[in-house]
Amino acid sequence: MKGRINNKLGEIQINSEVIALYAGMTAVGCFGIVGMAAVSMKDGLVRLLKRESLTKGIDVEVNDNHITLSFHVIVAYGVSICTVADNLIASVKYKVEAFTGMEIDKINVYVEGVRVID
Repeated sequence: MKGRINNKLGEIQINSEVIALYAGMTAVGCFGIVGMAAVSMKDGLVRLLKRESLTKGIDVEVNDNHITLSFHVIVAYGVSICTVADNLIASVKYKVEAFTGMEIDKINVYVEGVRVID
């Protein structure tokens, strides 16, 4: 579903893929996030997504210009998951709301794995 914003000159439509890409780029810039995860339902395997596939680790729902985001992430070993998730939520909420002009109702963070980074 697309987000729609009406202004005096007409209507602006934002595709959910654009929101997912922007939110993903914001998320991987957060401290402690190694990357987005793709979960295979068939065998339960989790794999780290490349930068080109960030949107596959994010679910976006747009209802009445209110956004709900769900992130499937892999975090760095040795960091506080709670702190990383709080940082991710605050950063994404601020930047996506400023980018789209729409309100974020909910951000879900699913930690799918932990990786040691060098």
